[in-house]
Amino acid sequence: MFTLQEIKRSLLVSIWFVFLTFPLMVIRVDSIEKTVQWRWMNMVYVAIGSFLLSFVFRYMLQRKEMKSDDNGDDDKKDKTGRSFIHQGLADPRYRNIILGSLLAVALIFPHVFSTYQTSIMTTALMYVVLGLGLNIVVGLAGLLDLGYVAFYAVGAYTYALLYHFFGLGFWVALPIGGLLAAAFGILLGIPVLRLRGDYLAIVTLGFGEIIRLVMENWGEFSQGPSGVSNIPRPSFLGIDMSLDTALIYTYYLMLLFVIFTIFFVNRLQDSRLGRAWIALREDEIACQAMGIDKMKTKLVAFSLGAFWAGIVGVIFAAKTTFISPRSFTFIESAIILSIVVLGGMGSIIGVIIGAFILILLPEYLRALSEYRMLAFGAILVCMMVFRPQGIIGSIRRTYTYKKQTDGEVS
Repeated sequence: MFTLQEIKRSLLVSIWFVFLTFPLMVIRVDSIEKTVQWRWMNMVYVAIGSFLLSFVFRYMLQRKEMKSDDNGDDDKKDKTGRSFIHQGLADPRYRNIILGSLLAVALIFPHVFSTYQTSIMTTALMYVVLGLGLNIVVGLAGLLDLGYVAFYAVGAYTYALLYHFFGLGFWVALPIGGLLAAAFGILLGIPVLRLRGDYLAIVTLGFGEIIRLVMENWGEFSQGPSGVSNIPRPSFLGIDMSLDTALIYTYYLMLLFVIFTIFFVNRLQDSRLGRAWIALREDEIACQAMGIDKMKTKLVAFSLGAFWAGIVGVIFAAKTTFISPRSFTFIESAIILSIVVLGGMGSIIGVIIGAFILILLPEYLRALSEYRMLAFGAILVCMMVFRPQGIIGSIRRTYTYKKQTDGEVS
C-alpha cells in the first residue's frame, strides 16, 4: 500500500525531473528570428508524466518485493529452475511448432514487407550474430570485452581493402576476414588475458580505440576518415542484381548464417569446451585446480568470438558498400554488450530477443521524434530493474547421480 511518504517522494522526483529537463523541454531558441520561445505546457507534461511514472515504478517495485517474499523468486519457474519459455522449447512438439512458425515468417518476410523493413531486419540479424559471438566471450567465458567492435572493423576493412587493392570478391574475402579477426583476437589475448575484471575491460577498450584511430589516420592504407566506398555487394554466380534484389539476397544470406551460428554455438555450449568456459566463468581457481588450462581456454573463446565478428564485418561492408572509422566507435561495442546483458548472459534465446529489441525498437520509436531515445532509455532502465538477470536467463546445469541396481549395465 502507498503511504503519503511515497507520494511525496514521487512528487520530489517530478520536481527534480522538471528542473533537469527545463532547458531542453521549455526553452527553445530560434536562431533565425533571434527569439526565445517559452513552452510552458511541456513543463506541465513533464511534471505529470514523471510523477505518474515514478508512482507506477514504485508500485511495481513493491509488487516485486512482495512476490519475492511470498515465493522466494519472481520468475515463472518449475522445480528445475526453467522459465516457461525454456519449458516450451524443451517439449519437442511445441519446439517444432514454434521454430517452424518462426522460420516460415522469416522466409516470407522480404516478400511481404517493404525494402526498408527488410534492410533493418537484415541489420538486426547481423547484431544477432554479433551478440552470439560476444556471448561466447562474456556470457560463457566471463571475460568482459569492451573492444569487440575492433574485430568487427577488421572484418569490414579486410573485405574493403582486399577489393580495393587486389580486386578480390565477397566469397573470397568472407573466410579471410573471419580468420584475420580471429588472429587479431589471439594476438590481443596472449598478453592481456592474464588480467581479469575491470583491468581486462580497460585494455580491450583501448584496443578497440587503437584499431579505429589507426584506420582513421593511416590514409595511404585505409583511405583515412573518408573511408572506402564502392564496395561490391554479395554476388551469386556472377549474376547482376538490382538494389532490391541484392538486399533480399543479403537478407537470406544473413538468415542462413544466423541459423548456422545458433546451431554451432548451441553445440559448442554443450561441449567439453563450453563446460570449461562456464567453469572458468564461475571460479578460475577451481577451474585451474581441475586441470583446465586457463590461458588456452580463454584464447579459444576470444578467437572464436572475434571470428564471428570478422565474418559479420565482411557482410556489413558488403551490405552498406561504404565503411569509415566512424562506423566502428565505442558505442557499437556498448550496444553489442547491452544485447548480451539485456537478453541474458549465456542464453542463446535471450541474446536473439535482446538483439531484436535493441536494434528494432529505436527504429519503430521514430514516431516519437526527438523523444524516442528518451523512451528507449526508460524501457531499458525498467527492464534492468525488474529483470536484472536478463529477458531469458541462462539455466544453471544440475547433475544427479542415479545409483545402479543389481542387473543394470553401466
